[in-house]
Amino acid sequence: GGGLDRILEAGTLRVGMSGSQPPLNFESKSSGKRGLEVDLAKSIAGLMGVKLEIVTQPFGKLLSTLEGGDVDLVMSGMTITAERSAKVAFVGPYFLSGKSILTSSSQLAQIEGADSLDEAGLKLVALGGSTSEAFVRTRAPKAELVTTSNYDEAVALLLDGKAGALVADREIVALTAFLNPKAGLATLRQPLTIEPIGIAIRAGDPLLETYLRNALNSLEVSGVLNGLRSRWLERSDWVQELP
Repeated sequence: GGGLDRILEAGTLRVGMSGSQPPLNFESKSSGKRGLEVDLAKSIAGLMGVKLEIVTQPFGKLLSTLEGGDVDLVMSGMTITAERSAKVAFVGPYFLSGKSILTSSSQLAQIEGADSLDEAGLKLVALGGSTSEAFVRTRAPKAELVTTSNYDEAVALLLDGKAGALVADREIVALTAFLNPKAGLATLRQPLTIEPIGIAIRAGDPLLETYLRNALNSLEVSGVLNGLRSRWLERSDWVQELP
């Protein structure tokens, strides 16, 4: 049987996420894992009538964990790309993000397109294995790229002046600027790309894929997804839960 059989027999839905991508998923001070994707995973498990088990892995290892069968699906700010879709199936998107930059340079904060980042001597930092890393490699090959295994390390490099700009999704960039009000950080008014964020599942599991598509549609039509998006992407009251 496929993944759906396993989930129903075990009574558990195993969802892989990095656990370090607020507001999508993060470890809160007091109440465990929180975020838009945690709430969405709870909603899906609830519809299935099974328990939710969240499995945290570094972002760069999530898809191999999925392909190895150790999780049933991955929800971790994962952009639906052609490269990833050649290995795993995607359901969604459940929201649209976009690449942006965070910088203390007022000059860089004014850029309109990625070409302005393609400068020798400009040091850019991005999360390893992410579409931000791929974006810098393809759109700004002249720049010097530094990758980190998590966002906190990337932000630390930026705050220490060891990188000219952090390249990341606009939600994380806005959050980081908000959390560091004294650092003089600026971001772009418009994102540089549109990034559709979806649920990854193993390839060749049409029954689970169909079930998830219907579940996501139900959550969209009922207004639950809209509620989650405004709760986590438009409000900032959850920031006090960050460690």
